[in-house]
Amino acid sequence: MSGAGHAWRQFGDGPLSRAASRVYILLVVELLLLLTTLPGLLPLLLLSRDASNLPLVALCLVPVGPAVAAALYALRHQRPDLTELRPAAVFWRGYRANLAGALRIWLPAMLWLTVLAVNLAHRGAVGLPGWWTVPLVGIAVGVTLCAANALLITALFDFRTRDVLRLAVHFLVRTPGVTVGNALLLAAAAGVTAVFSEAVLAMLASVAVLAFLRVGDPMLHLIREEFTA
Repeated sequence: MSGAGHAWRQFGDGPLSRAASRVYILLVVELLLLLTTLPGLLPLLLLSRDASNLPLVALCLVPVGPAVAAALYALRHQRPDLTELRPAAVFWRGYRANLAGALRIWLPAMLWLTVLAVNLAHRGAVGLPGWWTVPLVGIAVGVTLCAANALLITALFDFRTRDVLRLAVHFLVRTPGVTVGNALLLAAAAGVTAVFSEAVLAMLASVAVLAFLRVGDPMLHLIREEFTA
């Protein structure tokens, strides 16, 4: 029996097994991301790309914040060991733990972005001069990048919301590599959505979340070193 157990541990520790376990984890997390965002994803796919639908788009995106936080938690805490694969259980644990915190970050971010997007789309009607486009877009990008940092921190650390926001803003400047990386991921997501559709982006959600997690590693390392016991 000990020989068989040793053989199983060797199998579970091999490069092929580790690769297979990572693919399995990504597939399970992808399915759970689709499941938890389905209430918003289905109506979102039916909406026409018209500026009048921007508030409805924001409403459809509300489930995305908690789902992404749970996926970040699952990808960070699941060990790539075939003998201990429980990505679904880890995902749901992260979803329950981070639901309230993620919504406290995500809902205000969605509100701000909706207001900015509506003003950009109807700047003529509200009397905004053309040059206002640049600062409004800059504010929207800043809000999105700050929300991304805050969501990542909320998913993996137990801080008060106001401290999460302070850290999110602080690390926008302190870790420029993370900020630029997140901006590139945001641009890639926008490009996929514009060229294809939201459905294609949703099918790549777990890979995108993994990339988001990897980009944020330097920030997470500094937070763990300096702000946790």
